[in-house]
Amino acid sequence: MGKIAFVFSGQGAQHPGMGQSLFEISPAARAVFEGTDRLRPGTSAQCFSGTAEELSVTINTQPCLYAVDLAAARALEEAGIHPDFAAGFSLGEAAALTFAGAFSDEDGFAFVCRRAQAMQRAAEKHPGSMAAVLKLDVPTVEALCGEFTQVWPVNYNCPGQVAVAGEKAQLAAFCGRVAEAGGRAVPLAVSGGFHSPLMAEASDELAAVLETVAMGTPKIPVYANLTARPYGDDLKATLAAQVQNPVRWQETVEALAAQGVDTFFECGAGKTLCGLIRKTLPTAKVFRVEDEKTLREATA
Repeated sequence: MGKIAFVFSGQGAQHPGMGQSLFEISPAARAVFEGTDRLRPGTSAQCFSGTAEELSVTINTQPCLYAVDLAAARALEEAGIHPDFAAGFSLGEAAALTFAGAFSDEDGFAFVCRRAQAMQRAAEKHPGSMAAVLKLDVPTVEALCGEFTQVWPVNYNCPGQVAVAGEKAQLAAFCGRVAEAGGRAVPLAVSGGFHSPLMAEASDELAAVLETVAMGTPKIPVYANLTARPYGDDLKATLAAQVQNPVRWQETVEALAAQGVDTFFECGAGKTLCGLIRKTLPTAKVFRVEDEKTLREATA
């Protein structure tokens, strides 16, 4: 039998009503939401009743997604599913580290709130956006980015899909070049040019924040977006650098498979990671958990 990885959803997967049925049926999930409400009153209400517009604002998106990600993983654990490895996509990496015990629940959530604030400030100071590029290989996307001074490849998602970030006017011109090259550019529902040099100030701010936070060794290996390898002794520096550097998701999934992982559970809102994993590892068993229905299907 192969090994199991929990993977945690990132920004862009948010939607109104997320997590509510987990709160209602799982004591472990409910405890997560109650903990977030103690530190940031109204987090559960935003998840369950917030509008799509409200949830798309970074300072709301990240705390809410973190709550749903961690609640889903705790509900799975409560149901008897225990992973050998963990990884998270962008924001999901903080939930993965908390689940693995590198953060306490309180410190993990507090860090995410600070992360959201720092990234929103950077996005307001250096406006940008993101798009997913389809139907082009990585060298072509990188070459097209090289034609612009403020556009960068930032998420290496799966074969045939790379997300890019950049200054808005240059990104629009870049999307035109993608079409000319035979590809397709799909705008992403995010409020900044994340995982790019536009986030350098946020990265510096988070490095200072993490110096004040106690972190321990994860109880299971957590694969880092920055390196596509397990976190090591430089945990804080790696986590701070993550916000201004690419997410190497395809490499991460391939590295987990090389360690014997053949079953993935996406914890949190949506099913984006399930799709990326299936495109990278067509034979993998992939489940998602974000509500009562998907929890029951994943644990049947």
